Amino acid sequence: MFLNSLVGRLPLPSRAVQKGVGIAAIVAQAGIGVTGSVVRVTGSGLGCRTWPECQPGSMVPVQHAEYHQFTQWIEFSNRMLTGLVIAVAAIAVITAWRVKLDRPDRRRLLALAWTMPGGVVLQAVVGGMTVLAKLEWWTVAIHFLVSTPLIWLAVLLLHAFLEGDEPARWLVPPLGHKLLVTLVVALWAILIAGTTVTGAGPHGGDPETHRLDAPIETLATIHGAFLVCYLLVLVMFGLTLLRAGAPKRLWWRYSLVWVVALAQGVLGSVQYALGVPEALVSFHVLGSALVIIATAALWCGSRDRGAAAPAGAEERELTAA
Repeated sequence: MFLNSLVGRLPLPSRAVQKGVGIAAIVAQAGIGVTGSVVRVTGSGLGCRTWPECQPGSMVPVQHAEYHQFTQWIEFSNRMLTGLVIAVAAIAVITAWRVKLDRPDRRRLLALAWTMPGGVVLQAVVGGMTVLAKLEWWTVAIHFLVSTPLIWLAVLLLHAFLEGDEPARWLVPPLGHKLLVTLVVALWAILIAGTTVTGAGPHGGDPETHRLDAPIETLATIHGAFLVCYLLVLVMFGLTLLRAGAPKRLWWRYSLVWVVALAQGVLGSVQYALGVPEALVSFHVLGSALVIIATAALWCGSRDRGAAAPAGAEERELTAA
């Protein structure tokens, strides 16, 4: 196959390169969500009022009586950042592909890598629908929610680069595994509830966009209640770790989830008390991404897939030794 031959000419990436590509995928998937929130809070969501063009007949911002050029460039810049995310996704696929050519059993790694460009394409389509729908609150919610599993998958991709492909051996008892699943469900419940709060809030991406007609106080209470449920499940999971004598590295990840989740809860409360200032909205979106990353890292740290085979120069050094 021509593509296999082409990719096979590339040097086998070292463990450090694979790790760097995995981290870049996480940063790219999380970062595009944060920059999207900047577009929303600055009211620039319809700065480019068509898609894939910015303005009718032009792919780039142009002088327009109804649309300030500043808002056009904010929205256009966010669209251009998608190109960077695509580049990172392509590098992830090529890196995983090259590894698989050397280790044919690494099919899971390549499959995870392909979710990156696939997710970007899906996000681009949903983003276009969001613009064409004039930023209806539910389309913005879907646009954000589509990005959340991509962040999770990017974390799994990073771990796939660094671990083997043996069947997962859970380091926690069956109850701990069930609690982890419940924790993930609670996490996405928090995220979904958060989009309804945003939908009823003051930042819709454009002054003319429709907002969710529901009491924001009630929606915020529901959002906070899901966070409490998440933390309660996290407490119970910690008790199972204690009884199972979990390894130190797993405790580190567990502690990180607590730090990030509590910081996000405090930030959300402050944001609500201050009347949802623009800057704190973007920090809250960043916090959401960090909670996803920390929870996904806890999930990955709770099971063992064996050690990854050494690559390139590392393997030659081990053979010589």
